[in-house]
Amino acid sequence: MASSRTRLVCLRSGMWSLLFYCVYSHLKVVLSEDVLSCENLRLGQYLCNDPKIDEATQEPENCRDTTAWVECLPAPNISCRLSNGTEFKFSGKEVGFNKTISCRNVSGYSYKVAVALSLFLGWLGADRFYLGYPALGLLKFCTVGFCGIGTLIDFILIAMQIVGPADGSNYIVDYYGARLTRLSITNQTYRKPHLSL
Repeated sequence: MASSRTRLVCLRSGMWSLLFYCVYSHLKVVLSEDVLSCENLRLGQYLCNDPKIDEATQEPENCRDTTAWVECLPAPNISCRLSNGTEFKFSGKEVGFNKTISCRNVSGYSYKVAVALSLFLGWLGADRFYLGYPALGLLKFCTVGFCGIGTLIDFILIAMQIVGPADGSNYIVDYYGARLTRLSITNQTYRKPHLSL
């Protein structure tokens, strides 16, 4: 009887010791955890400002080499490490870091003008002249838009943004307007394996 009581006391003390050790080690990890860099905050822990849009190009004003940056504000009561290494607790009004966003290379060709020229003067080749294809524009002019068939095909290609400016730039399209994004398959694209029947 005494030995079973001794075993029970030992078991209880062992359980309490194990519980205290687990709590202690968890608190040690939580309290010693380094503060994250502000750039490594998770979604919902920060809010990025909208970029300032250039009226002429309809792209962010600080667009260089197809990238621009926006200022991001960490949420209130979030502590993170700034780029200079200092730890700071934010109130929600201070800029914590800059985030890069993508932008497009534009050189002055308006999408609206190209579609309008293709629709109304495409049979004269005005759309191709405007986009920088003088040989095709002259050919369309001499053949009256390939008897209307070329005019229709060019209108569809320009409206779908498949045919763009000759210099390889993108059209000027409203920043918050309807833009088309080309989907492409590269070596980094995930391909679902074909299932054999």
